[in-house]
Amino acid sequence: MSVASQDSGMRQGRVARVFIYLVLLLFGLFYLLPLYVMGVNSFKPLSEITGGGMMALPEVWTVEPWLKAWSTAQIGVEPTGLRPYFWNSISMVVPAVAISTVLGALNGYVLTKWRFRGDTILFGLMLFACFIPFQIVLIPMAAVLGTLGLAGTTAGLVLVHLVYGIGFSTLYFRNYYAVFPTELVRAAQIDGAGFFRIFWRILLPSSGPISVVCIIWQFTNIWNDFLFGASFASGGGAPMTVALNNLVQSSTGVKEYNVHFAGAILAALPTLLVYIVAGRYFVRGLMAGSVKG
Repeated sequence: MSVASQDSGMRQGRVARVFIYLVLLLFGLFYLLPLYVMGVNSFKPLSEITGGGMMALPEVWTVEPWLKAWSTAQIGVEPTGLRPYFWNSISMVVPAVAISTVLGALNGYVLTKWRFRGDTILFGLMLFACFIPFQIVLIPMAAVLGTLGLAGTTAGLVLVHLVYGIGFSTLYFRNYYAVFPTELVRAAQIDGAGFFRIFWRILLPSSGPISVVCIIWQFTNIWNDFLFGASFASGGGAPMTVALNNLVQSSTGVKEYNVHFAGAILAALPTLLVYIVAGRYFVRGLMAGSVKG
């Protein structure tokens, strides 16, 4: 191949890369446009939104919409701001994610390294639970929560998300542990290690990547859930997604779009921060699981 042909091929390759990057940049800008509109208008007075459109930058920057969306001013008997409901979501998400991740790891460990009769059927049933629509379990779950005395409470929401999340966490860890060297487990058994010691000393230290995947997946699903929160929580015990809906619906007369935008960003901020901080580990965990599986 001549030098001229090589130079021509390199130029064509550079042109193709530039074109691809431009297309990706265009799609990225299009995808981020709603976030831009929300962010810009959350710092505007309402008069600028209604009179000057939503695409322009603020002429007067203000944080009043953010303070109003976050405030806890009282109207009647329930707070109108998002702050108390934010802590409701935190107290719901943290135990639900932690417990479902630990139980998923134990289930994956049992289903791969401590085989027993019917283990495949059991795993199939748990896998089937991942595909059950939320709407189907509303009435049975409401009956169970009522029987346990957890209806309308944050603890009830923790139980709901724990039950619904175990299938996913078991699937992740079971696939991850499936090709983990069983010889290491057998050797530890010969040395006298028991069930939990093997799990704690051998499997758990190697479970970092898949644990990150499970935690991010569960955190995102539970934090963003609206259906279970609206169905099984009430009043001051509602999560933040339900409070955001109430905030938007509580506006009478002129809609306070700047406050609504600020509230929407506040509600989405935790999951956004999780992906910014741990997003690369999420991708690594997915790749590690795919290679191992």
